[in-house]
Amino acid sequence: MTDGPYQPDSIHLESSLGYYLTKARNVLVERTDRAVEHLGLTTQQIGVILLLSCGRATTPFELSRAMSYDSGSMTRMLDRLEKKGLIARSRSDKDRRIVKLELTAQGQNAASQLPEIGADVLNEQLRGFSSADLATLIDLLSRFIANGIDGGSNAGGCAATDASEQDVSGTASSEDAY
Repeated sequence: MTDGPYQPDSIHLESSLGYYLTKARNVLVERTDRAVEHLGLTTQQIGVILLLSCGRATTPFELSRAMSYDSGSMTRMLDRLEKKGLIARSRSDKDRRIVKLELTAQGQNAASQLPEIGADVLNEQLRGFSSADLATLIDLLSRFIANGIDGGSNAGGCAATDASEQDVSGTASSEDAY
């Protein structure tokens, strides 16, 4: 028999934590996509912009690792961001095999707007929550995440200190996000 609050014979979709986590993530992604649409970005692209902006990543490899994306997916995302004029690629002077990434002026402009957009999205989504409610939610989710981390890779935003980082995408891989 399974040890814990869920039992195989009584678990239902409507009572499953996984269902609610997925639903919450999807709602947050949709809201965030609408909020960043005017910047020509999607929720998934926010992570790239923020990681480049704060210097936590400078190569496709570093981004892939930080965001838990495979190299093919990352290449396609970088292609789209480059086509939109948000990033620029160049070869490293020290090692021509390495591709360096930088935000363009347009990308830097987008990055500068993301904190305000992220705060607005999260504040709207947390309407009716008290500060104590938010602290409890963050604590519970932090513990939930910690139960699944094998080694504790932290791939979030610039000031990555703990699971309380504001992630407008709602993804555990952040990474998409803010």
